[in-house]
Amino acid sequence: MRPRLPGRSLGRWPHSIPNMLRLSGERLHVTYRIRADSEAEAHARARDICYEQTVEVPEDLPIREDIRAQVVGCIEDLRPIGPTAFEAVISYAVEVVGTELTQLLNVVFGNVSLKPGIRVEAIEFPDSFLRHFRGPRFGRTGLREILGVWDRPLLCTALKPMGLAPQEMAELAYEMARAGVDLIKDDHGIADPPFCPFRERVPRCVEAVERANRETGRRAIYMPNVTAPADRVFERAEYARRAGAGGLLLSPGLTGLDTLRALADEDRVALPLMAHPAFLGSFLVGPESGIAPGVLLGQLMRLAGADATIFPNYGGRFVAFSREICQAIAEATARPMGAIRTIFPVPAGGMTLDRVPEMVATYGTEAIFLIGGALLHQRHRLAEAVRDLHRAMGAV
Repeated sequence: MRPRLPGRSLGRWPHSIPNMLRLSGERLHVTYRIRADSEAEAHARARDICYEQTVEVPEDLPIREDIRAQVVGCIEDLRPIGPTAFEAVISYAVEVVGTELTQLLNVVFGNVSLKPGIRVEAIEFPDSFLRHFRGPRFGRTGLREILGVWDRPLLCTALKPMGLAPQEMAELAYEMARAGVDLIKDDHGIADPPFCPFRERVPRCVEAVERANRETGRRAIYMPNVTAPADRVFERAEYARRAGAGGLLLSPGLTGLDTLRALADEDRVALPLMAHPAFLGSFLVGPESGIAPGVLLGQLMRLAGADATIFPNYGGRFVAFSREICQAIAEATARPMGAIRTIFPVPAGGMTLDRVPEMVATYGTEAIFLIGGALLHQRHRLAEAVRDLHRAMGAV
């Protein structure tokens, strides 16, 4: 345990200092994994993080003591976790973080993301910070209320392959909804291609799913992909809402995480949001750099307002994701975060039907299983395949 930087108490400073800071004392705590060959080097790198992420001046530059003590990050703990790895807990004043998601990301991992051997492993948010965020509008309970499903994991599929025309996508959506799939989303790679334009695809798929719902009495929803250039995301989201879509898919790695936050907060949209991890892989797969998957795909997606977060399931085609990593993501979707609602973990990526019992054992019932290609393989017997899945998931 390292001592905190000296001079935390405001009582030590003369009140004659012009514009002396009087911060609240509440802190955001970030756990970093730091690569270093010795404890002295690890401590030096931790101190570098404290300055780089806040005042961004050399440590030996004379600055006011009230700024050094309150604005500069503070090493709360430092311990070895391996031969060349240390874990440092660094706290930041909530006033430095502010009330905006963009500044949170900047303080937690802005400049130091450009330095090798530093990885964000955990974030502990004070309640005073969380109160500035609405988080997911629906969360687990809200999404279950929409679908009317309470006794099993939810089942999701993706409309693919890319290249299908809108009518073909709609036919596939109808078949999936008719068979008993709960959430039918666009594949994340299908945005607004000329062979399947957004404005034609969305109403066709909405109508197809609604037709299936009338025939089955169930409540499947269609979630179009609204990932788009910044000036078109909300236009497409509102169009999808007017067309009758039941939710939306967004890739925050492509649009920016704060776009997800703004979309979740927008009352004119007010639809469940599913977040896709496309373009975020370089943050996630390196053991010594980036951001731990549980933080980025669990805590931050949830804080930004996703109602469900997709991640590669272990044992699939994305080999960097172990069972432990996937469990950490799932755990982060339900960890206490003030009044922020819990959200659904959505394991995906090369999942096969025979692994469903194992996935139920791993994730429990509070999960959405995203199965795409494996269901397409069963298109000739789709209803029977989905019925088998429901049985495997524990539905009555």
